[in-house]
Order: sequence, then structure tokens, then C-alpha cells
Amino acid sequence: MSTKNTFNTILRFFLSFIFIFHTTATPSPTATPSPTHIHDILSDYGFPKGILPNNIALYTISPSGYFTAHLESPCYVHVSDRLFYYHTLITGTLTHGTLSGLSGIQTKMLFIWLSVHKMEADSRSSMLEFSIGALSKKLPAYQFQNVPACSSEAG
Repeated sequence: MSTKNTFNTILRFFLSFIFIFHTTATPSPTATPSPTHIHDILSDYGFPKGILPNNIALYTISPSGYFTAHLESPCYVHVSDRLFYYHTLITGTLTHGTLSGLSGIQTKMLFIWLSVHKMEADSRSSMLEFSIGALSKKLPAYQFQNVPACSSEAG
């Protein structure tokens, strides 16, 4: 066998191996079960489903509670007389009754946008407390029972 034939044989073997490995290592999209929706997970932690909007494209949550939520697009949500803005990436740590270290959510107070850093759910009073720096605002939890639809405009 010549060197050229040996090289071609090895190359074909190597390419076949890569093809077989790639097709068996790549899962089929239909074989993957659909994950639990993040809004259902929020309920498991004592929060109403509507604290996040309806356009969550992808999310992750670690065993320690650290989560990321990727939105399809940034959006505005009106809840009662409050306006919230959701960036395309929301992060924080989720424990029962508390969302801390939040980034990616803002609310408008008077004429300025302020970042929401923490949310706490109080099941006894049925209130949600939003911490905005040194300030906080309590809103009735029932206002967040339904998952809100996103709007591309603040108006």
C-alpha cells in the first residue's frame, strides 16, 4: 500500500468517526422534553406569576437559586398605576419569598427610571415589596397574578 493510499484511508476513517460522533452526540430537538416555564417556578417560590412579562425566550436557574431570564425584546409593562421596564437580560437570586441582586428591571417613579434591586413576597399581607436603592414600594400581590403582555412603548 502506498503512502498516498494509507493517508486517504486514515483520512476517510477520521472523517467517518467525526460524522458518527457528531450525529450521535447532537440531541434531536424533538427528543428534548419542554422545560417547566419560569412563571410556574416563581409560584413555587412564593411569587405571583406576573412579576415577569410574557416574552421570556430562555431562562436558567442554578441549584443555588441564581437565575437568568432572556427576553425576546425589551419591554414595558403597566401594573395598576406603575410602569415597569424589562431589559432583554434579567438576573438575580431566587429564594422562597425573595428575589435579590436583581438587575434588568426598572420602574418609573415620578419622572425618573429607578432600578429594582430586590423583591419580597409577604404571604401574610399579600403584598410585594420592591426595593429601589434606599426606597421601597409595596404593591398588592393580586396585581401580579396574571402574566403581563409586553409593550414596545412606554405610553
